[in-house]
Amino acid sequence: MTTQTHPVDQELVEAAAHVARTRCRGDNHTMAAAARARDGRIVTAVNAYHFTGGPCAELVLIGAAAAQGAYELDTIVAVGDRDRGVVPPCGRCRQALLDYFPALGVIVGNGDRLRTVQIADLLPESYVWADHQLEAG
Repeated sequence: MTTQTHPVDQELVEAAAHVARTRCRGDNHTMAAAARARDGRIVTAVNAYHFTGGPCAELVLIGAAAAQGAYELDTIVAVGDRDRGVVPPCGRCRQALLDYFPALGVIVGNGDRLRTVQIADLLPESYVWADHQLEAG
């Protein structure tokens, strides 16, 4: 597998960091995510931690984007509260992001080593839900 990197959308990183700094309060909201929609808009969200397994910020963002009519996302990033910086998506989020947006760029890394990689590169040899759906017939 050859991982190609792409330029980092610094405005997106700054948007997620701003939300993490200003909206993540206490144990229920510790992560923020920001994504750039195909039309250029930035959509943001925070996680909804709950002992039953509440959704990560990336999953909340998928719903928030749809609610705003942004059904095509180009790039996403998650940032932790307390200045933890960019945090890569967990396995569940990687799978959901791949299924919803197979060409999505994901910003990973830290400090001056941030880079944008394709979601498929973060989940090699992956199961693609759409490939296993039966055609209505």
